[in-house]
Amino acid sequence: MHFLPEDIDDYIVAHSQKEPELLSKLNRETNQKVMQPRMLSGHYQGRVLSMLSKLKSPETILEIGTYTGYSALCLAEGLTKNGKLHTIDVNEELFDFQKKYFDLSDYSSQIEQYLGDATEIIPEIDSNFDLVFIDADKPNYPKYFELIIEKMNSGGIILSDNVLWSGKVIEKIKKDDESTQALLEYNKLLNEDPRVETVILPIRDGLTLTRVL
Repeated sequence: MHFLPEDIDDYIVAHSQKEPELLSKLNRETNQKVMQPRMLSGHYQGRVLSMLSKLKSPETILEIGTYTGYSALCLAEGLTKNGKLHTIDVNEELFDFQKKYFDLSDYSSQIEQYLGDATEIIPEIDSNFDLVFIDADKPNYPKYFELIIEKMNSGGIILSDNVLWSGKVIEKIKKDDESTQALLEYNKLLNEDPRVETVILPIRDGLTLTRVL
């Protein structure tokens, strides 16, 4: 869904930082070989993630939802020299695909992959976080927030993807639409929780920028 006219979207992409070659190859291979390539962050959102990470210069990053590894590589661009990115995904079929591109990148020694249920893995990671990117199953968004909030460093940033959910957040909700209901709960939670301050950016399918106080 385009929240801006498509020609304006095209202009924005054309006048934003160029997509690095490795990510361009990853983008291409994802579209050729992997189901639901729309889940990929892609050129423009990837550059937004990269810029936010570089502005924060995080020592520790947590990503919930690796998919094919595109967003992880974008976020890794802002890591400090000895920083670490922890990325979790439940899909074992994509693990080797991710690893191939991580190993080809400049950040191979700084990225740690986890395979399994993020709600079980997050408590086991012995680290606090400067930056978190949530882009996984929507029904668990509120639970992910509760799991990470106490592990966030002061001034840490939480980025949450798909919070506008193709505009469904302002439409009448179907009874069986668990994802939209969860996102409504999540958006309300972020807006009202006194531990954070939040703005929603109308980038692609909606990206929330949350700062931990």
